Amino acid sequence: MNIRKLTEGGLIAAIYTVLTIALAPISFGAMQCRVSEALFVLSRYTGAAVSGLFVGCALSAILTGAPLLDIALGSLATLGAAYTTRVLSKRGVSKWLLPLPTVLFNAVIVGWVVNFLYSPDIPLALCMLYVGAGEAIACYVLGIPLFMLLDRHKEKIFR
Repeated sequence: MNIRKLTEGGLIAAIYTVLTIALAPISFGAMQCRVSEALFVLSRYTGAAVSGLFVGCALSAILTGAPLLDIALGSLATLGAAYTTRVLSKRGVSKWLLPLPTVLFNAVIVGWVVNFLYSPDIPLALCMLYVGAGEAIACYVLGIPLFMLLDRHKEKIFR
């Protein structure tokens, strides 16, 4: 990995972590909307986003004192979603479908983690629905406009 990619990944991890922790009241819990997940779109432009989002998610969980299971599975959900988004974008999938891996990976995996660790009194399907809805808001309401903005300036930003 060259210095540019390492720097991109580090910056993405830092931005993800700062956004998640700064917006902690809505970033965690059964009904969460993790605004930092809108950064999934960066996976379309640079492979460094895959590792950067993974590290940012892990750091956010570690710095907020999450249990090890949450740190591991939440970070792996983000890694899987970012990697899948990267692969789909290289295959020319519509920008409207690119948020789906992030929504689905997190709805299922993080929804299960939330149910198992924090909210066992809420039915599993409802936890998954809550997390999925929050992800859809972050990825479609914030991520798609970010995607359209970055797409106009991608040559300048991601040479």
